[in-house]
Amino acid sequence: MPFTNPSTEQIRQLLLNVHSIAVVGLSPNTARPSFRVASGLQNAGYRITPVRPLVEQVLGEKAFPNLESLPALPDIVDVFRASEHVPVIVESCIKLGIKNLWLQDGVIHEVAAVRAIEAGMTVVMNRCMWRDYMQLCHNQAATKS
Repeated sequence: MPFTNPSTEQIRQLLLNVHSIAVVGLSPNTARPSFRVASGLQNAGYRITPVRPLVEQVLGEKAFPNLESLPALPDIVDVFRASEHVPVIVESCIKLGIKNLWLQDGVIHEVAAVRAIEAGMTVVMNRCMWRDYMQLCHNQAATKS
């Protein structure tokens, strides 16, 4: 089964219905795309949880070394890691029961994406969550908090 992203309307609904986002690979460096995207999403009202080892906090939020160490399951996992890390992230999501996975621009791993879908997850791949939020939801969404 080849991977295809959800429809534009399904992506819009996903973005309107999630509230908490675990951002895997969130950098404390303000120049990095992960920081800019997470900051924009946080300012839009999403609850951001940084997932990055060896970092104490990002965007004022406590960071965790991996998905398994999170105190609560997020509504969605947003991945800013190199594509070769995606299979391990998918397996963690499946094991933990996380239902939604977003792989940012340039993060592409079709086999892992199909594995996640077969396990019942919704997967968006090779798209920017912040850009999609701004294009599809910005005018319709009230703040998430």
